[in-house]
Amino acid sequence: MDEAMSSLRKVARSFLANPRSEGAITKLHLKVYLINNYAYEIGPLLSEAIDIGILKDLDLAILDEKEISDCTDEQMLQQASVVNGFFSAYPSVFHCLTRLSLYNICFAELDINHLLFECCKQLHHLYLSNCDLDDRSVWKIDAPDSKLSVLQLNVCLLGRLDVLCLPKLQHLEWDTWLCARAPLSFSVVPSLKEICLICAASNTNRGFVLSEVLNDTTSIHTIKLDFQGEKLWLQPEGKQLTALNKLRKLSLHGIFVEFNLLWTLVLLDAAPFLEIFDIEIWEHPCQINDSMEMYEERPNPSWKVPKFASPSNLYMKELQIIGFKPLEQQIEFIRSVMQRAPILNTVLLKYDDPCEDCEKMGIFPPRPSRNCMFPKGEDEQDMVVNLLKDGVSSPARIIFDD
Repeated sequence: MDEAMSSLRKVARSFLANPRSEGAITKLHLKVYLINNYAYEIGPLLSEAIDIGILKDLDLAILDEKEISDCTDEQMLQQASVVNGFFSAYPSVFHCLTRLSLYNICFAELDINHLLFECCKQLHHLYLSNCDLDDRSVWKIDAPDSKLSVLQLNVCLLGRLDVLCLPKLQHLEWDTWLCARAPLSFSVVPSLKEICLICAASNTNRGFVLSEVLNDTTSIHTIKLDFQGEKLWLQPEGKQLTALNKLRKLSLHGIFVEFNLLWTLVLLDAAPFLEIFDIEIWEHPCQINDSMEMYEERPNPSWKVPKFASPSNLYMKELQIIGFKPLEQQIEFIRSVMQRAPILNTVLLKYDDPCEDCEKMGIFPPRPSRNCMFPKGEDEQDMVVNLLKDGVSSPARIIFDD
């Protein structure tokens, strides 16, 4: 890190300290470690470049050398103090900061909303990794004047995130939370279009109904939910899912290989304008034994699936299955989707390469292997096509992608 920052300091001096005949810097991407005295060498260069109008748009990532699992509460508080000291010493940085990435910070002793929304008036993109408010407090964001359009959280162990007002927010992503119930809620988010939620449910996670989270949203067109091979953290529901009525793309990833897939039809029936349905099957024997203590057994989803009456998804064009195997539950699911989508153009069945650990265990043969369950050759693929289309009238092309 010291060598990297020493090199960066030299480059920054050359790049920022000398007058630039070609004019302003349209955008500067900068990743720094605030170690030793480098903050007091990089900071003045940035401030001067901003003050004289050379630098207009700054994408700043303040890194930390520690892995998430190695961070203590004291270290996260110290990192917060270092970051706050940098911004306090060089407030000009706030003026053109459009993207900010922070790592391993506890905001318990700082006013997080003042720092991120009142000071960073030009901020469009915020990424927080392993950041919290201490004691899993609820983070309430009420920033009607904020320009923030993208909010990404990675292993931020909050009590909950309440987005009370972020009028420009378009994309929200949260990877890993420890909330027992719904991890977030929305109020005034008229621009919100994309949500991505990724989490392996621990044994303390009791789940939540999706409509509880989406209740006050009006413009969602893309949703990705990733269960990472554990039990579903969605509780069964049906007609309450009115927030899906404008959905165009739905991705359900990390679904345990032994789960019945028919429960997903409840979400499909609630999204009449859906165009792309994307399913990823999770099968990683290499992780099953390692996760037994932290994660509960995986109960098969018990959602009440309405019987098929007539085609309901009149706009759906593509169904994609990643990790396809010609298992009964997958065949039955695909046939059910084909019945519901009369103009379905493509069913894409994709092989999913095993991870290195699974391959070392010898459980999943490599793709070229004769023992691989993915259909190989024209005969096996024709057999799958016949199983899928027998008694089902559908124009869909069945494509095998190995």
